[in-house]
Amino acid sequence: MGAGARDEEAAAGGHGTTGSLAMEKPQQGGAEYAQDGSVDLRGNPVLRSKRGGWTACSFIVVYELFERMAYYGIASNLIIYLTDKLHQGTVEASNNVTNWSGTVFITPLFGAYVADAYLGRYWTFVLGSAIYFLGMVLLVLSVSLPALKPPPCNAAGVCPKASALQLGVYFGGLYIIAFGNGGTKPNISTIGADQFDDFDPREKMHKLSFFNWWMFTIFLGILFSSTVLVYLQDNVSWSIGYGIPTLGLMVSISIFLAGTRLYRHKVPQGSAFTSMGRVIAAALWKWSVPVPADAKELHELDLEEYTRKRRFRMDSTNAMRFLNKAAVPVNDNKDGGSLDTTWSLCTVTQVEETKQILKLMPLLVTMFMPCTLIAQTNTLFVKQGTTMDRHMGPHFEIPPASLAAFVTLTMLVSIVVYDRVFVKAVRRYTGNPRGITLLQRMGTGMLLQVVTMAVASVIESRRLAYARSHGLDVTGGQLGLTIFVLLPQFVLMGLADAFLVVGKLEFFYDQAPEGMKSLGTAMSLTAYGIGNILSSFLLSTVTRITRERGNAWVKNNLNASNLDYYYAFLTVLGGVNFVAFLALSTRYRYKAQSSDTIDIVIGLETEKAKLQAEPLG
Repeated sequence: MGAGARDEEAAAGGHGTTGSLAMEKPQQGGAEYAQDGSVDLRGNPVLRSKRGGWTACSFIVVYELFERMAYYGIASNLIIYLTDKLHQGTVEASNNVTNWSGTVFITPLFGAYVADAYLGRYWTFVLGSAIYFLGMVLLVLSVSLPALKPPPCNAAGVCPKASALQLGVYFGGLYIIAFGNGGTKPNISTIGADQFDDFDPREKMHKLSFFNWWMFTIFLGILFSSTVLVYLQDNVSWSIGYGIPTLGLMVSISIFLAGTRLYRHKVPQGSAFTSMGRVIAAALWKWSVPVPADAKELHELDLEEYTRKRRFRMDSTNAMRFLNKAAVPVNDNKDGGSLDTTWSLCTVTQVEETKQILKLMPLLVTMFMPCTLIAQTNTLFVKQGTTMDRHMGPHFEIPPASLAAFVTLTMLVSIVVYDRVFVKAVRRYTGNPRGITLLQRMGTGMLLQVVTMAVASVIESRRLAYARSHGLDVTGGQLGLTIFVLLPQFVLMGLADAFLVVGKLEFFYDQAPEGMKSLGTAMSLTAYGIGNILSSFLLSTVTRITRERGNAWVKNNLNASNLDYYYAFLTVLGGVNFVAFLALSTRYRYKAQSSDTIDIVIGLETEKAKLQAEPLG
C-alpha cells in the first residue's frame, strides 16, 4: 500500500541527506550521553545509562494503565448512565457520548501546541493531569449527591428529566476531563517514545516494539473497566464505579511523578502551527518569486546552529515546490539589501517540515470514517445488548457494556501474536523490521472494519426478525436471544483495532518531522475526535431523514427500529473510504527515517573521531 523512499546519497552537514541529524556524541569520563538531544528538566544532557529505556518507561506505562482504567471507567458505560439515570433517549444519548468523545480527542491539538511552543511535554502533561483529576472528582460528586442526580422513574414508567443544574454538573465534569486530556494524551505516549535513543542500536530495536506494548497496556486498563467497573456501576453503585477509577487516576499521577528523575526530556522546539503558518504565508507573499534550480541558494542555517539547539536539519525536495518560495531570499536590486522581513524568510527545514505534515493530511482524512465505525462499539452496540437475554446462570447478568471486553481481549491476543509471531515470520520475506509497512497494517484493519459492520448488519437483521416474530417490536420487551449473539461483531472489531489503532498511532508519530512528534501524535488522536463528531452527525441526519419518511431507522425502542439498515449504510461508507485510502496509500512515499540516517551519522562521527586522533603530517 505504500513504498518507502530512501535517498541514494548522504553527506554530513550537506544537502545530500534528508533529515540529517545535527548531533554530536558527547562523552565525559568514559560515560556516554544520549545522542538524540535528550536533557533533564534543567536542560542538561543526560547519561544514557542513568535515564530512559524500559526502566523509565515502566513508570509511564503504569500511569497509562491506570489512566485508561479511569477514562474507560466513564466512557464504557456512559450511554447507560445517560439513558437510565439522566433519562435521555437513544439518539440523544448516543450523540452526547460521541460529542464528548470527539472533544476528548480534539483537545490534544491544543495540548500539542502548548507542549511544543511553551511548556514542553512533561509540564504540559503534569498540568493536564491535574485538570483531568478535578473533572473526575466532579463526576463522582454528581453521581453521589442526591441533589445532583434526577430521581428514578416511577412505577408508571414516567421518568423525570434532569434539571439544568444536574446536567450542568455532570457534563461539566465530563468536559473538564476532556480539557485535561488535551494536555495528557498527545504527550504521554511521546514521552514514552522519547525514552529510547535512536543512536543506540539496542534501544532503536526496543522502540519498534514500544507502540505495540503501549497499546497492550492501554487495553489491559480498558479490560478492567469494561468488566469490573461496569459491573459495579450496574449492580452496586455508580458512586463506587466512578470512585475507584478516580482513586486509580490519583495513584497513576503519583507513580508518574515518582519516575521524574529517570526520564529523558526533549527541549521545546517552538509551535508547529506557528512554523507551518509562517511557511504558507511567506510562500503566498512571494508567489511571483522564482525558485532557484540550485537548492543551495535557498535560505538555511549552518549545521552548527542546529547542533547547538539539538535539532534536526532537513534538505530541500521538489515535492510541493511552491512552498520552497518561502525559503527564497529576496534582495533589493538597487542596493542588494534584503527585502525579507522576520516572518517572510523561512529555512529549508521549516519548509520541509511543513510539507511533511501537509503530506499526511489526506491520509488523516481517511481515518475519520474508521473512527466513526469504532464509535459504534460504546454506543449502539451497547444499546443492542440491553434488549437481549444477559443471564449467565440463574443469578448473574452480564452488563451490556461488558461485551466491549471481548474487543479488548481480542486485541490483546492479536497484538501479542502480531508482535511475537507474525512480524518475525513476515520480516524474513519483506525485509521490513515491522514485517509489513504501517499503511499495509492500517489498511488491513480498515478492511476488517468493513467486514465487521457487514456482520453487525446481518446479526441485527436476525435480532429484529426475532423481535417481530414474538411481538416485541410493539411491547419493547427483552428478547429471548442470548447477548452472545452479538459477540462476532465485538471480536471482529477487536481484531480490526489490533491492526488499525496501533498502526495509526505509530504511523503519524513515525512520519511526523522530528521536531513535531507531539503534533503527529495529536493528529492521530484528532481522527478519533472528528470520527466521533461525524458519528453524531450521521446518526442525527439519518434519524431525521428516515423519521420524516415515516419510519425512523433508530428509535428509543430498538426492537421497532431498522438499525440493520443503519449498519449497512455505515458498511457502504466504510467501503468507499477504504478505496480512497488504497488510492492514497499507493502514492504515499515514506519519509527517510531518522533511524535510517542515524547509522550514517554514527559512521561519520566515528570516522571524524579517527581522523582527529591521527597525528598530523
